[in-house]
Amino acid sequence: MKIAIPKERRPHERRVAATPDTVKRLVQLGVDVSVETGAGENAAILDQAYTEAGATVHATRAETFAGADIILKVQRPRTSTDGGADGLADYPDGVILVALHNPFGDPIGVEHYAAKNIISFAMEFLPRISRAQSMDVLSSQANLAGYKAVVDGAAQYGRAIPMMMTAAGRINPAKVFVMGAGVAGLQAIATARRIGAVVSATDVRMAAKEEVESLGASFVMVEPDGDDSGQTEGGYAKEMSDDYKRRQAELVAEHIANQDIVITTALIPGRLAPVLVNDDMIASMRAGSVIVDLAVEQGGNATQSVGGEVVTTENGVIIMGHYNLPSRLASDASALYARNLFNFVELMIDKETHQLAIDWEDEIIAGSCLTRDGNIVHPALKPQDETPAAPAPAAEAAPAEEVPIRSEAAEAGAAAPETPEPDPARPTEEGA
Repeated sequence: MKIAIPKERRPHERRVAATPDTVKRLVQLGVDVSVETGAGENAAILDQAYTEAGATVHATRAETFAGADIILKVQRPRTSTDGGADGLADYPDGVILVALHNPFGDPIGVEHYAAKNIISFAMEFLPRISRAQSMDVLSSQANLAGYKAVVDGAAQYGRAIPMMMTAAGRINPAKVFVMGAGVAGLQAIATARRIGAVVSATDVRMAAKEEVESLGASFVMVEPDGDDSGQTEGGYAKEMSDDYKRRQAELVAEHIANQDIVITTALIPGRLAPVLVNDDMIASMRAGSVIVDLAVEQGGNATQSVGGEVVTTENGVIIMGHYNLPSRLASDASALYARNLFNFVELMIDKETHQLAIDWEDEIIAGSCLTRDGNIVHPALKPQDETPAAPAPAAEAAPAEEVPIRSEAAEAGAAAPETPEPDPARPTEEGA
């Protein structure tokens, strides 16, 4: 049995789908691993490290894929929606392809998989069950995105973050406002608290209040409509009433005018990101304030954010729209993602025969499979006249990290020591 690891070729992607650690684990399972040369160089992993771990490094993608049973990638191959279907030309017919496929954003790509008889699995479609937590790529990558958002925002912010007492006077702590309290949001809260900021956060889910406050941040939220918890039975944020959204927007607008750094994390899979920070809110912020928009790849949570750029508004607010924040921490993001993939692939391998043994009745396997036997099989992607479209596990409205509330505050980290209240006077390449 052979597993292939190609080099990622999409713009802004520095991660790799396997590390020397996971290669060793695959080899121990009796798997032959082939790696395309340079696959890990952007994540500070040299070809020699793969060779020492037991993999074979090949000079071309075609050689890497030859005889492969499974191909592991970070992002989906290029298809007609982003340059042409030639991205699949080297992929063997009938191969198993495991990656982050963005099936709602690229449905044509899924059709190409079916036409080439590729068995595809989308890691973002894994069911939210305890047994799948070690495979949860959305959480592992969102955790790093939340951390990186704070680090990038603090680096762009032209003042100190913590309170400092000096002989010349006091420097007041920065105020950080996090919009969305899933995994990325909670990690952003924990990170901002650790570096000494005064942190507040908002979320439509009442259950998020306890998580936010456990990390030492204040919770900003209007009272819900009646007994509405703001979330579905699965723990996802849901669409709120127009009256609720109006009241929440008014509260946020008042709060955001006094913030130094704002981090937005709200995404809804398959749809444009909801607008959380409008032009009036941006105009109310002080010059030098920073907005970090984690949803920029789906249109952005801030009206003036620009994908892949850092822009300054007319009133001096800096809006950061970096693509693919986890990839900006490529080494750690690759290590976590590769471990997620290994835990998933391990389900498919018989430990005695070292051959494929896929249990199609396993809810993890069935819930993440997009295409099989030349057909699109996931119920959320099938044509409406073929079968009623059921929502995918990650398809409901949720923060950018797209996860339900569980013990996420513990994952983000313990609350930092209390920070004194501030003085109110403080002013691409193409390919697949």
